[in-house]
Amino acid sequence: MGAHIDELLSKIESKNATIGVVGLGYVGLPLAVEKAKAGYKVIGFDVQQSRVDMVNDGNNYIGDVVNEDLKEIIANGLLEATTDYSRIQDVDAVAICVPTPLDHHQQPDTSYVESSSNAIANFAHKGMLVVLESTTYPGTTEEIVVPAFENKGYVIGEDIFVAYSPERVDPGNKEFKTKNTPKVVGGITANCTKVASSLYRHVLEGEVFEVSSPAVAEMEKIFENTFRHINIALANEMAILCERMGIDVWEVIDAAKTKPYGFMAFYPGPGLGGHCIPIDPFYLTWKAREYNYHTRLIELAGEINNAMPEHVVERSMRLLNRDGKAMRGAKITVLGVAYKKDIDDVRESPVLHILDSLFEEGADVRVVDPFVTSFKLRGGVVETVPMTEGLLEESDLVLLTTDHSTFDYEMIGKHSRSLFDTRNAMKHVENKPANYTKL
Repeated sequence: MGAHIDELLSKIESKNATIGVVGLGYVGLPLAVEKAKAGYKVIGFDVQQSRVDMVNDGNNYIGDVVNEDLKEIIANGLLEATTDYSRIQDVDAVAICVPTPLDHHQQPDTSYVESSSNAIANFAHKGMLVVLESTTYPGTTEEIVVPAFENKGYVIGEDIFVAYSPERVDPGNKEFKTKNTPKVVGGITANCTKVASSLYRHVLEGEVFEVSSPAVAEMEKIFENTFRHINIALANEMAILCERMGIDVWEVIDAAKTKPYGFMAFYPGPGLGGHCIPIDPFYLTWKAREYNYHTRLIELAGEINNAMPEHVVERSMRLLNRDGKAMRGAKITVLGVAYKKDIDDVRESPVLHILDSLFEEGADVRVVDPFVTSFKLRGGVVETVPMTEGLLEESDLVLLTTDHSTFDYEMIGKHSRSLFDTRNAMKHVENKPANYTKL
């Protein structure tokens, strides 16, 4: 096959390869930990010195990483972190796990991928594997990553191996984590795919599925999240219609999912959050314009989902009016600011938009979230508060926006005068307040 690929495959199989992970966030740190647990020496790279220091001290800051695992692999010398990108010359394979946000024009910001690719290329060596894991539009690996190495004189597939393998982390998922989630891999050449797949098979327990190109793997990840994006929009639209018709949408969904084929349950909520589902589909809508195609269904789903926070605020206002209260000055307790249950992540959380509107309307708002101690909003920092019986009892409205498992729902039902449940979290609670409303 060639000296470089044979040597790299031998290092991977014998676990003598040193692995680099660029970006030690929600994706990068769990991946670095799994590679170290598999027996590889791992070097994590990050531009934030605070993250690097925490990792080297064995202090975990990511919910999906087990604290004891991090401490053990640090103590055993299997993982170290650095801000010094010249250490790239010490690694045999590197994964790029950096952010790919949208800018204020709703267009992909690939600057982190570009800077990481160039930094790696500056210190690369022959016989190295480079895998992009960041979610992005189809064509990114070939348009941004590959040129960084070709400009240095490397031949892709012969002396440098480049592939794309999308991260599929689902924060808070108790069943599927980095270790056991199936992996999709697409290399620039067959040799690139072979090397990348070999590494993942030696690290992970999930199946490794090979595709014909990075573009297929990039589109696959976008398709996954667009599928959820569109179906959640349908559930949200059904919720709005059912509310006007006096029908319980949650009962409708429970009935529909009894069908053993042809239906998959998606649920309404106060809006979409996190780095994936609210953002990823817009990579595709942006790229589609290059091909003179307008992704109407995706954009319409975005309109529906983006309107849900305001819908929640409007219904909250109506509930207060029903009780003879104005929004201005009303005491509102919001339960949950994280974008989904049992995590501390507030990135793109729809609750931030709800809170912004409530503050704008002059409500007296308190926020409870056992996973989040504080968060940024309206140019300042909001501190969360503990949930107490007194807090619930004095509230004109309790707004349940994140269905954390640690919430005492019996207590919420017993001590809330008026409760608006946007997650159907009170489904199994018998003693609900007289003024109980579901989305």
